[in-house]
Amino acid sequence: MLSSFSIFAQNANKAEALLKEVSAKIKAYKNMSIDFKYALVNQSENINQETRGTVVIEGEKYVLNIMGATRIFDGKTLYTISPDDEEVTVSSSDAENEGTITPNKMLSFYTDGYTYTMDIVQNVLGRKIQYVKLTPIDSKSEISHVLLGIDANTKHIYNLIEVGKNSTRTTLTFNSFKTDESLSKNLFAFDKVKYKDYYINKID
Repeated sequence: MLSSFSIFAQNANKAEALLKEVSAKIKAYKNMSIDFKYALVNQSENINQETRGTVVIEGEKYVLNIMGATRIFDGKTLYTISPDDEEVTVSSSDAENEGTITPNKMLSFYTDGYTYTMDIVQNVLGRKIQYVKLTPIDSKSEISHVLLGIDANTKHIYNLIEVGKNSTRTTLTFNSFKTDESLSKNLFAFDKVKYKDYYINKID
């Protein structure tokens, strides 16, 4: 039993060390531009959705494009732009659910609230992907576990697989990952002139 506990502890320590290495590398970047694929599967509910998106992140700020909508967060205010509805929803960051993995947290959410263990290694198109299994410390969490796939060579996150207790499986796969690019100084600013004909929905 002591031998098993020792192996488990070593496994957890390796997982934590790898995640710290990934986190330190991400924090060193001034900005990140990511092209990703989002997939949601729940066989019991016959749900199988897949879409692509892009996100640019600089510190707390981000611009996310997915499913025809754009979300701009300038560090204080979140603007959700829906061209189909010709509507802009304006809210403070406090309006976000604290449990939600927002774009500026999706590469660092794992640093708090989880226990870690090393999982399987996969070869993906010649890339060695080491998975780390994250289990929520909060037993009331709706998440069963998260598998974080890490490129063993670059120490970049390759994908994120979240498995819910209701059997919903959400996968984010990062198709391209660019860093420290020259960004427009107005990239994270909401230009109200562009949306003067839109309905502005302000949420306190």
